[in-house]
Amino acid sequence: MVFLMIAAVSARRDGKLFGYEWGARKTEKNAVKSDTLRVEKDGTVVVNTAPLAKDIVGYGGNVPLEISIQDGKVTSIKAQANSETPEFFGKAKSLFARWTGKTVDEAAAQEVDGVSGATYSSKAIIGNMQRGLAYVQKAKAQEDLASRFDLSAKTVCGLLVALMAAIVPLFYKNKRYRVVQKVLNVAVLGFWCGSCLSYASLISFTSNGLKPLAFPIATLLLIVAFVYPLFGKKSYYCANVCPFGSLQELASRCVNYRIRIGATTAKRLDRLRQVLWAALMLCLWTGVWFDWVDVEPFSAFVFQSAAVASIVIAVVFLLLSTVVARPYCRFVCPMGTLFRIGS
Repeated sequence: MVFLMIAAVSARRDGKLFGYEWGARKTEKNAVKSDTLRVEKDGTVVVNTAPLAKDIVGYGGNVPLEISIQDGKVTSIKAQANSETPEFFGKAKSLFARWTGKTVDEAAAQEVDGVSGATYSSKAIIGNMQRGLAYVQKAKAQEDLASRFDLSAKTVCGLLVALMAAIVPLFYKNKRYRVVQKVLNVAVLGFWCGSCLSYASLISFTSNGLKPLAFPIATLLLIVAFVYPLFGKKSYYCANVCPFGSLQELASRCVNYRIRIGATTAKRLDRLRQVLWAALMLCLWTGVWFDWVDVEPFSAFVFQSAAVASIVIAVVFLLLSTVVARPYCRFVCPMGTLFRIGS
């Protein structure tokens, strides 16, 4: 049931499941404006720079391009609708020949000067080409990474800590060890590896497919979260593995004072959590607000690229956890609610 709920979101938002297109895609007109990469029937990869270069403008505005790549070489470059002066843009389009016929790496590495008399349009074309080629290089690098097992020190250490959290508490109950494990969860899984289960990660795995060799930590976390409950270990991931849950538990040890929450209040807060979860799921299913998944506090561990709202939410609940036991886990967490449904 949990899989079907997330699959519905993936099909609604991304139009695909496990990398395969699902249902009716956007019209071709809208796809040109929003889809960054598509693959034609003959295997040609077409990159649309419109979403990649919104900040790059020519004399009259944005100058989006479509870059066609086949067998690793740039075969053609097509200008999309723009507001450039036709006379000047016609001169600038002569730059297309500088990239056509070259491999992606060769095209990305070469330095191209603007056309005299069409400076603004030239710079916009060059900027769009740089963004588009860089996007293709990054996509190729990720594809290569996904095809082999990640043996980096970060992944090995993260996998070791995740295995400890998944196995040791099943057989060894010790308060001191629990503190050590929580510290490792936060430091290694959280801040170093950035490995947390979140709505964003679940939707991404469902849309694009999970590659266990490339993402062994995420694969293990999914097993703990969804398979352990089948053997009676409900909420095991939340209680023993989740880095943000671990951080809240460690924070609670810093202050001796506790706010007492009565049984009636706890029930009302739990009911509020369920209502919040239902509302957020409706936002995903209807497409009203997909972006809420980007402000979950789990992404705050990767603070260099995390949204400000995500960091603020994480800090607020971290401070609150010093006087209330794991408030985010108990009364808010949509991910935890999904796990409870699975349990």
